[in-house]
Amino acid sequence: MLAAWLDFHRATLARKCEELTDEQLGLRSVPPSSLSLLGLVRHMAEVERGWFRQVLAGEDIPDIYATEQDREADFNEIAGADVAAALAAWTAECDQARQNVADFPSLDDVARRPTSRGSVVTLHWIMVHMIEEYARHNGHADLLRERIDGAVGD
Repeated sequence: MLAAWLDFHRATLARKCEELTDEQLGLRSVPPSSLSLLGLVRHMAEVERGWFRQVLAGEDIPDIYATEQDREADFNEIAGADVAAALAAWTAECDQARQNVADFPSLDDVARRPTSRGSVVTLHWIMVHMIEEYARHNGHADLLRERIDGAVGD
C-alpha cells in the first residue's frame, strides 16, 4: 500500500509537468519564492536520492544539485537548466528507489545510515515521509500548474 501511494504521488507530479514547455516548467510562483515545477522535479530527484540511496541503502554518493554554497540549488539554480536531463534524473532516482526498497525484506528494517540529524529510521518511516513530501509538494504543483494554464485536478 505504501509503495502504491508513493507511486501515485510520483505520477501526480509527472502529470503536473506534462505538455508544458521548458519555459513554463521554469516559471516561478510569486516573488521572492524560487518555487517552480522544474524546481520541484529537481528537488524530488534530490529527495529520492537522499532517502532511498544515501540513507536507506547507505550509498556514499553526492547530492545531485545541492552544493556547499547553496543547499537549495535544486530550486534556485534553474536558469539554463536542462529540463530533459532533470526529468531523466528524477525518473532514474525513482527507479533506483524502487529497487532499493525491494532489497529490504521488511518495512521494519533499519536504514543503513542515520539521517543528517543523526536519527535512525526504518524503511517504513522513509516510505511514510516520502508520501508526505510528495503530497505537500504536489499541492504546490497544483497551484503552479493552475497559474500556468488553468489545469486543475490530480
